[in-house]
Amino acid sequence: MSHYNPANPVTDIGQIRDFYRDAYAAQELKILNHIDPLCAAWIAKSTFLVMSTHDANGRVDASPKGDPAGFVHVLDDTTLAIPDRPGNHRFDSFANILDTGQIGLVFLVPNRNEVVRVNGTAQIVRDIDIRTPLAINGRIPEFAIIVDVKEAFYHCGKAIIRSQLWAPAKFPKPTNLPTYAEAILAHSNVDRSLADMTAHLKDNDENRLYDE
Repeated sequence: MSHYNPANPVTDIGQIRDFYRDAYAAQELKILNHIDPLCAAWIAKSTFLVMSTHDANGRVDASPKGDPAGFVHVLDDTTLAIPDRPGNHRFDSFANILDTGQIGLVFLVPNRNEVVRVNGTAQIVRDIDIRTPLAINGRIPEFAIIVDVKEAFYHCGKAIIRSQLWAPAKFPKPTNLPTYAEAILAHSNVDRSLADMTAHLKDNDENRLYDE
């Protein structure tokens, strides 16, 4: 497959501004440099976030994180604590944080169309007084990510409304999609049967959400 080369790339923000009016005043003024009570209330109800990090070469990674509501703790008005749970052992986010310390977060709350966005810097810590309150089912996370908040703001719900994310009755049936097991076998070429990989992943999903 040949690589696509755009014929009309945008190279300057002015080229975009030419098609849109200036930003609404409220959209410029709404950006906080801390977690206020409104943002804290949202984070306390969030069950899912997307964590964006990048390394020194500009390689970007976006990682999903999910847990029961309140899994991210607001330590003070400029500090968040995010637990690390057992995962794929790739540690892409960790490597990027150690490399640049930059982080961006998008917090979702079920059945709400808006999101809260947080940008800042991050550290990986093992402080027991931070990790212990983040435990689930008695399992204290081995690591936590501490976020020093530089920006926090509410973002409108248009994207989620357009996607109908909270309207399952309107979802198309996910037919003709590969299973996770099929994708892993195709992409990794590991010597394992489909039945064995399927059973392994099923066990992970049902019995190993918080334990290795």
